[in-house]
Amino acid sequence: MTVNLDEYHKTAGDWRSTLRQNSQRTYFVITLFFVIYIGIGLLADMLMYSQTYPRADLSLIFTALITFKLFPLITLIMAAIAAVSLYVSYAFYDKLMLLGTEYHEIDDKTAGTVEEQQLYHVVEEMRIAAGLRYMPRVFIIDADYMNAFASGYSEKSAMVAITRGLMQKLNRDELQAVMAHELSHIRHMDIKLTLTASLLANLSIMALDMLFYNMIFSSRRSNEEDRSRNALGMIIIIVRYLLPVISVLLLLYLSRRRELMADAGCVELMRDNEPLARALLKINDDHNANRDEYGAAYANTPHENVRREAYIFDPFQAGIEHVASISDAFSTHPSLDVRLDALGFKKKP
Repeated sequence: MTVNLDEYHKTAGDWRSTLRQNSQRTYFVITLFFVIYIGIGLLADMLMYSQTYPRADLSLIFTALITFKLFPLITLIMAAIAAVSLYVSYAFYDKLMLLGTEYHEIDDKTAGTVEEQQLYHVVEEMRIAAGLRYMPRVFIIDADYMNAFASGYSEKSAMVAITRGLMQKLNRDELQAVMAHELSHIRHMDIKLTLTASLLANLSIMALDMLFYNMIFSSRRSNEEDRSRNALGMIIIIVRYLLPVISVLLLLYLSRRRELMADAGCVELMRDNEPLARALLKINDDHNANRDEYGAAYANTPHENVRREAYIFDPFQAGIEHVASISDAFSTHPSLDVRLDALGFKKKP
């Protein structure tokens, strides 16, 4: 299948600006998730102390909590749970990402075919170009569809995984571009950032649900002493229905920002924007040409929802819906035209 960029105008893509802007926006989103998580803990503490001091105004309770005149017990417990959860997730994240797939690891001694040797050499070249101190572990997934992802919470624990289909269907320059994209994720600490945001979002919703049902099923009084508690209950109800929507939108935004940063990082490492553009077009065309076959393959491979955000290409964009859950109303990746535009290729009218 021949793929070219004739349908696009080539322009001067500003990858430095993309890296700078997306980095600032990413850290804003991560900070916002931390604020939301701590806010849920403070709401729980306020509910607890509103029962202990029913005549106290909510503003007084809040002030007492943030000044530690009242001990923020639940907030600190939630912080400890988040710390333990993050540690466990970081320790096993690479193993979780490969669950359900048939794969094998290669290195400079075990790469058995010419294609595997080329892949390992390409990763090694891009590792040097990216200035990474450690060589990522390299895995090949036994699948015909074209995709790849990076995993690990640090340079030392990093890994890259590529499907057999992608390894066989891309030429060397395109393969190098995909690996430069994935190593840019490692270099930019994307795995750690997106995992932190996802975990905080899920823990926040779980904690808020527990708080909500505790409020619903606890004893209610309708006298004047419950004015503060009733007002707090309304806040909890509103936040409970808004938070899942806000979390999904923030996670989608974060995921798309990191993909654009990795694309820009690829151009930075290769000093050429065409190989990645050709690779993205080829991967997109291949998914569209084999939609039914690949849809069945994705559907029959467990834990694809876990890998979907990490893939270089979101199968959902090619109409493959087997990897989408009810909450995945939008793609986790920017559209192909948006990515090509950021790389310096604008669609011709």
